[in-house]
Amino acid sequence: MSAFESIFESTVERPRLRPVASPAAPPGAGPSAAAPGGLVPVVPALRGVLPDGGLRRGAAVSVAGGDTGLLLALAAGVRETEGGWAAAVGLPDLGLAAAEGYGLDLRRLLLADDPGPHWPEVVSVLAGAVELVMLRPDGPVPPKLAARLAAVLRRSGCVLLVAGPWPGAALRLGVRSGRWFGLGDGHGQLAGRQVEVVAEGRGSAVRGRTARLWLPDEHGAVRPVREHAQHAAEPIATGPIAAVV
Repeated sequence: MSAFESIFESTVERPRLRPVASPAAPPGAGPSAAAPGGLVPVVPALRGVLPDGGLRRGAAVSVAGGDTGLLLALAAGVRETEGGWAAAVGLPDLGLAAAEGYGLDLRRLLLADDPGPHWPEVVSVLAGAVELVMLRPDGPVPPKLAARLAAVLRRSGCVLLVAGPWPGAALRLGVRSGRWFGLGDGHGQLAGRQVEVVAEGRGSAVRGRTARLWLPDEHGAVRPVREHAQHAAEPIATGPIAAVV
C-alpha cells in the first residue's frame, strides 16, 4: 500500500474533534441530504463576486494568502443551510469571536486544531458529516491527493475552503488591496477594513470578478463599501494584502 493510500486506510488514532459550544443537535447526514449540484449560500455582500452567487457543493475553493477574514466571510452563509454545520481543520489560531461576528454559528462548528499529517483523513471523514470545511494544510498539497479529496467532495456535496493554494480549485479568491480605518495618531479604535476582493476560476468565473467590501466593518460583519461613506474614517494603512494565486 502506498503512503498516499495509507492516509485513508490508516488505523492510527484519529485527531480528536471538539465542538466550540454545546450543539443544539448532533450532526446528521450533512450535505448528502441535499442535492450535490446545489449551492451553499454566502452572505449577500459576496454574492455578486461569485459566478454562481454561492459556493458550488462538492467544490474546493482557494483563498489566496490564507486571508482569515475572507475565509470566515465565505463560510458564514453555511448557517442558512438545512444542517448548518461547518468545521475548521488546521486553524488553531482561528478567532471565534471574529467567526461569530461574520455570522458563523459556534454551536455548529467543529474544530480539529492540529491534525498534523493526518489532515486529509480528517477532511475526508468530516466531508460526510458537515456542509463546509475550512482547511489550512500543513504544507504543499500534491495534485494526486487533491484529486482524491475532490472525489470525496463530489460524493458528499461538501464545500472545501482552503487557506492557500489548492491544485485544481474550481474557484480562487483573494484580497488584492486593503486598508484599515479607525486609528488616528497612534490612538483610537479600529473601525474596520476596506478591501478589494478578486475572484477567478474556471468556466463562468474565468474572466474574474471584483468587489469592494468592508471586511470587517465596525460591527465585525462583511458588507459592500458605499462610495459616499468611504471618507467617514481615516485609513491607517494602505497597500497590497495578497495576490490571487
